[in-house]
Amino acid sequence: MLSGFKDFILRGNIITMAIGLAVGSAFTAVVTGFSTAFIAPLIGLATRSTGDFSNAHFTVEGTDFPYGKFVSAAIAFVITAAVLYFVIVVPMMKLQARIDRGKPVDMKAALRDCPRCFSQIPGIATRCAHCTSEIKADPEALEMAGLPQQR
Repeated sequence: MLSGFKDFILRGNIITMAIGLAVGSAFTAVVTGFSTAFIAPLIGLATRSTGDFSNAHFTVEGTDFPYGKFVSAAIAFVITAAVLYFVIVVPMMKLQARIDRGKPVDMKAALRDCPRCFSQIPGIATRCAHCTSEIKADPEALEMAGLPQQR
């Protein structure tokens, strides 16, 4: 029962969803404050402007376009995505790789492209299921499967 729960929790899409909802929403206020307090003034110093993008706008024929709000939101999004990726996703992928290290490789899951029709076929296949062309099996896939080399 507990191993099934562990597999459910460590499944990639569940972890990604949990990260996106819980941690992402918690970081939004922090990242927005950080980008407003530090990043925008640094960009302002580099561009010799005020660095406050929230009031930046331009007008075309009486219509106001507040592009500064978009720039601030884009900066906050990039910072949030970077933090989530490097703090949560990368360590989780390393943990998943460590868990999967001892598992046997499924030879049917190892795919390659047919050189004639470019459809995906198993690595140990000697004939394409789509265009029926005869092809050589991938030597590495045959070795991993424990099959002899084709002549």
